[in-house]
Amino acid sequence: MNQKPDSNPDEKARILLLAGFLGSGKTTLLKRILSWETDLSDSVVLVNEFGDVGIDGALLKDSGSDVVELTSGCICCTLSADLKLSLEDIWKRFKPKRIFIESSGVADPASIISVLQEPLLMKTMQLGKVITVLDAELWEAREVFGPLFFSQMKMADLILLNKIDIEEKEIIPQYLNEMHDVFPHTQVVPTIRCNIDPETLWTDADAKKKYEIKPTHLFKEILLESEVSHGSDGHHHEDHNHGEHVNDASNFVTFSFRDSRVFDELRFKAFVDTLPWELFRMKGPVRFKEHMTLVNFVGGRSEWLPWEGDPETQLAFIGWDVDGADILKKLEECITDQ
Repeated sequence: MNQKPDSNPDEKARILLLAGFLGSGKTTLLKRILSWETDLSDSVVLVNEFGDVGIDGALLKDSGSDVVELTSGCICCTLSADLKLSLEDIWKRFKPKRIFIESSGVADPASIISVLQEPLLMKTMQLGKVITVLDAELWEAREVFGPLFFSQMKMADLILLNKIDIEEKEIIPQYLNEMHDVFPHTQVVPTIRCNIDPETLWTDADAKKKYEIKPTHLFKEILLESEVSHGSDGHHHEDHNHGEHVNDASNFVTFSFRDSRVFDELRFKAFVDTLPWELFRMKGPVRFKEHMTLVNFVGGRSEWLPWEGDPETQLAFIGWDVDGADILKKLEECITDQ
């Protein structure tokens, strides 16, 4: 990326902080992001290695974005001053629109966020989202890893429950339920090799999100310490794609719904509230009696926006080992005769 001394002085850089325990898949996620077709020419990657040799920087050198490395320490403690200076230097040199910070596996996001809240930094950049990558295998042993492991998830806006392909498929729904129970304000998406769609990542975090948890036995010791594919005839749904597997080995399922009839808004909202955690994505316009609404449901949280397009419900679903036919049946029950 070339230096841009004449960039708009009022435009702030958006920071995406990637956190996660050692070996969880943060670099895999970052490489995936940088491989997307999205224009990342105005992005800078800041990588923190806990050691003298920066491996991740070498892995990312062909990404097309500028890579800055911090080594010989952790940016949340011994290198916090260096982080501040590096960010100030990045702004002076590049004026980027986006900054990716890949923290070390032993970094506490809370400490990094405190650095990002420095008054001088806040004039030129703002934290957009904290994404924590969690190795699914480590969730079962969560008590062993202590407060740091816990904080990496507590501070997250989005948790990627990664490497689910090496776990027994029956245990993943249990993990998702447990995580949503402990972190009710956090989106949780199961992934294999951090494979998520760009929109899930780019969407800004909920400004109202609270970094809080529910009292639970799951962390007792730690708490003590601290798109649409089929058509219709315009009146009835002709065809629904029930359970089309994206990859049979992964148990990911995608299906869709398309219908021009009117939905009862209260029933539909109740339907959304009861969706299983394994159904982590639903998106599309929904036709209600007086208006159309674009619904974007990701990882247990939904966004409702006005829709000015065709007066037809068109919903696409993505889930992990879910019963698409059962979900579609419950969805049909939201259709009103009025």
